[in-house]
Amino acid sequence: MVLITEDLVRRRSEHNNCEIFSLEEVSLHQQDVEKIEHIDRWCKDLKILYLQNNLIPRIENVHRLKKLEYLNLALNNIELIENLEGCESLQKLDLTVNFIGCLSSVESLKHNLHLQELFLYLDGKEIGRSERIRSGQGLKEVRRLIHQQEQEYLRKRASERQKSQEEGVEEVQQEPKKPGFDGRWYTDINKTMPVPEDNTENQVREEKERKSCPTSDHQEREFWEKLCAFTPESRLETHRHLERSKKAERRETEKMPKAQRTLITPQGRVMNVNEPKLDFRLTEDENNNAIVLDLEVYRHMDTSLMDVDVQPTYARVTVKGKIFQVVLPAEVRPDSSTAKRSQITGHLVLTMPKALCEIKAKKTTPTAKSSECSNRPEEKTRKGNREERLEVDPREHSMVDFCNIVPREISSGEGSLETSGKRLTTTTEQTNFSDNFVDDPDVPPLI
Repeated sequence: MVLITEDLVRRRSEHNNCEIFSLEEVSLHQQDVEKIEHIDRWCKDLKILYLQNNLIPRIENVHRLKKLEYLNLALNNIELIENLEGCESLQKLDLTVNFIGCLSSVESLKHNLHLQELFLYLDGKEIGRSERIRSGQGLKEVRRLIHQQEQEYLRKRASERQKSQEEGVEEVQQEPKKPGFDGRWYTDINKTMPVPEDNTENQVREEKERKSCPTSDHQEREFWEKLCAFTPESRLETHRHLERSKKAERRETEKMPKAQRTLITPQGRVMNVNEPKLDFRLTEDENNNAIVLDLEVYRHMDTSLMDVDVQPTYARVTVKGKIFQVVLPAEVRPDSSTAKRSQITGHLVLTMPKALCEIKAKKTTPTAKSSECSNRPEEKTRKGNREERLEVDPREHSMVDFCNIVPREISSGEGSLETSGKRLTTTTEQTNFSDNFVDDPDVPPLI
C-alpha cells in the first residue's frame, strides 16, 4: 500500500523549489496511491490536484482545500461522490472510469456553487438543453428508477465482495507448502531424518516434480484468461498480481550473477568495450602528433560520475559504473595526456600524445631547374630503381673561400699567365710579339 508522504509531495513540487506550504499545483498520478491524506493540511493554497490512475476507493480529506479549482480522480476505484462540500472554489471535477453506482450521490455537489464541468463517462456524450428540459419534466419518475437501480446495484456489489473474499481465502488455503531438502514430507519431527540419497537420484526426482507442476508461464496465461467482472476488487487484484510479477523478476535478476565483462584476455589482448553505448570518434592529430578521443557523454551528467584511465595502448572511461574501453592505434604517453569536457555539448575529449615522435618532411615546391632534370630519361630511371638521397660534405662549407675574391697569378713551366682562372697569353703569342719589338736604349728595362 502506497501512502502520500511528505517526501513524495516535495519530490513532485520541484517547480515550486520543493516548498509545499505555498504549493498551488501538485501531480500525484500513477503513484499507486490507495488513500487521500495529509494534502489538505500541508497544501492549503492548492488549486489543482492530479490523482488520476491510482487505487483510491474513496474521496476523503479534501474539505480543507478552500481554493481548490480542479480535482482529477479519473481511473480510480471510487464508488460514491462525497466529502466535497468544503471545496468552495471547485470548478472542474473529473471522475471518469470509476465505479460510481449510486447516481443519487451526485446531489451532494449542489453545495459546490462554482462547479461548471463534471465528467462521469456515462455514455461519453454531452448533455444538451433538450435533455435537461425532459429530465426536469419527469424528475420524480427518474428518481424512482434511479433508486431501484441503486438497490439492485448494492445487492450485486455485496455478492461480488463476498465472492472476492471467498476466493482470497481459498488462494491462501491452497498455497503449496515446501517439502524437505530431499523432496519428501516429514510430519513427525521426533523421528530421525533419513540420510540423503545419491545426488543423481535427487536431481531426477526434482526434474520430475518440476515437469509435473505448472510453470510460471502457464500460471500467467491462466490468470489473464480467467473470466471476471470489472470491479474494484478485480482491478486491485490485477494490480497486485503485476506487482508480484515485477518483484519476482527483480529477485530473479538479483539472483542471477551478472556476466563479468572481459576487458583484457589472459593472453594480454585488450578488448574494445562500450557498455554505456556512447558514440565516439577516434582521430589522429598530425600537427600535434597525438591521438584524440571524442566521447559523446550525456550533456547534463555530473563530471564526478566519470573516471578516466589512460594506458600506453588503450584508454578506459567509466561512466556511472559502465565501462568504455578502446584500443589505441599507436602507443601514447599517459603522463602527458589531458582530459577536457566541453561546456556546450558535454563531450569528453582525451588528447594523448604519441610515445614515439615521428618527423615528417615538409612539402616543398620544386624549382624549374629541378623539374627539368627530373624529366630526363636517365633521371626517371635512376629514381625508379632506388630512392634518391642528397649527400652534402660539410667540409666544403667549413671556411670562407677567398679564391674568387682577389685575382692571383700562377706561373707554370711554360710561362703561362692566368688571371682569375682566365688564360691571357701563351708562349707562341709572346714569340710573335718579340719579332716586332724595337729596343729603345733610352728606356730602362722592366724588372
